[in-house]
Parts: sequence; C-alpha cells; structure tokens
Amino acid sequence: MEPDVKLTKLASCAGCGAKVGAGTLVKMLDGFRTHTDPRLIVGYDKSDDASVYVVSDDTAIVQTTDFFPPIVDDPFLYGQIAATNALSDVYAMGGEPKLALNIMCLADKMDDHTVREILRGGYDKAYEAGAIITGGHTIHGAEPIYGLAVTGFVHPDKVLTNANAKPGDALILTKPLGVGIITTAAKAELVEEALLQKLIAMDDGAAYLGECALVPYDSPINQTGILFYNTLFDENACCHLALGMGFIDTIRDYPNRTLEEMRALGVNDSMIHEDFMIGTPDLAITAHCRDGRTVPVFRDGTWAF
Repeated sequence: MEPDVKLTKLASCAGCGAKVGAGTLVKMLDGFRTHTDPRLIVGYDKSDDASVYVVSDDTAIVQTTDFFPPIVDDPFLYGQIAATNALSDVYAMGGEPKLALNIMCLADKMDDHTVREILRGGYDKAYEAGAIITGGHTIHGAEPIYGLAVTGFVHPDKVLTNANAKPGDALILTKPLGVGIITTAAKAELVEEALLQKLIAMDDGAAYLGECALVPYDSPINQTGILFYNTLFDENACCHLALGMGFIDTIRDYPNRTLEEMRALGVNDSMIHEDFMIGTPDLAITAHCRDGRTVPVFRDGTWAF
C-alpha cells in the first residue's frame, strides 16, 4: 500500500542530519552535577556509541538510544533502518542487544497503516538481533520520529570503544561510506533496492573470526617481501586471520545445507571478509584440546609436527 503522504515530506531534515552537534551538547551540559562511579567504564564524556556499566566480573550493561526523522518514504524500511541504527550501537561496543524500548513521535498526517508499518520494521530487526521490545513511549508532534532505546550485555574485558583508537590501528568498514548520499538519491528514486538493503544490515558477524589460515613463515610468496592484503595470493603468504564471513566450502555437504545449519556448525556469516596477517619468524601456536591436552602446532614460524 502506497502511503497517502510521503514520510520524508513531513520532516524538515532527515536522519542524523537532525542531530544536535556534540560540541553544542558539551556546552549545554557544562557545570551540571553528576555522580562518578568506577563501574561506569564508558560514559558521555567518551562520545562513544553507548555507555557501559560493569555489574560483575563477567558482565557489563551496554545502554544506548538512537532515533531520527524519516530518511525514506517506505514506512517499513524506515522502521528497519532506525532500529538497525540503534541496535548496531550495541554491536559497536562489542556487546549483544537484549532489550529495547520504542521511541516514537506521530505526525498528524500519519495514518494507522503507516504507523503500524514503521513499528513492524522495528520489531523485524529486533527479532533478527535476538532482542525483545518490551514497550516504549509514543507522543504526538509536528514530525515523525522513530527509534529505540537498547540495552545489551558485554564482558567487561571485551568492550570496544573508539576512545581507545590509536594511530596505526586498522579501520575496517562493514558498510559503504556515503549513506547520506544514498538516502538523498533514494528520494529521487535513483537508488536500487539492493543498495538500500545495506542500510538495514546489522552484520553482527563482522566482529567475529571467519577464517584462521596457518602458513609457514618461510613460504615462497612471503619470501618475496611483498605485503599481501585481501588478494588471491594472501592464502599462501603467511599465517593470517579474517574477520567476517567464513568459508562454507570447508564443510562437508555444504551445497545442501541451509544458512541456519551452517551457523549451527560454527561457520560465521557476514557481509565482509577482511584478512590481516599474523605470521612472524617467532610465531608459536599451541592447540588446547577438549580433553585437556596441549599440542604444539607452530614453533618459530613453522609447523611443529
């Protein structure tokens, strides 16, 4: 059903273009009384994607909220995009989203079908993430707004934060840059559906290993002295790991298995596959077996057996 009123026509600005700048907010918050707590390991002072509060030795709470005016006219897609943005903030901190609350503002010209489709889009992505929407808060206002407040969990030692980024760190892009350009082009119907679908892909698998390749440091390709990265040669260059998609063709009978079956077998699923080399002349790798034995696999950069 085509909505009678295009959602983007009801908004004075789109998406994150509606955000108040961080510098402005810092000035507004200056001088306020706030508590300090050593268990709050990521707070608003870090300008990160979410706050993180340690509740035990192995559990920390991740909290965030994200909401904005429509950036597309399809209400279901808008709900999906808004929910994905909020849920992804938890993934960005290394956590897993578990609970969420709807945040919604209804403009007068929105009909019931449009509102339901926005909410359906949000519930759809929350379900995909394994999170539960437990309620929310909805008001009437001049412009449509939708998003989520999300709570997740992470191990305190596995928190990811942009405040710890250092010069020389690898930056891995899990989505293309230029989302604002894409959504602006979409309003003029200049963007294919497949490209818009990337805006709603949470890609939680991008944070997990998809490959572990063991190659002796003295391999002929590595001895060329050329640095290989995501090329056909890197498989034979030296030991490397990869974040993202795993190789399904290493699983027996893989053509006849579903994606869910492959995941159950431990094959990581992601939109990316980013290699990084770990091979060194003194690399040592030890296997820890389920029966408690330890087996040397690599010593001094090559096979130990």
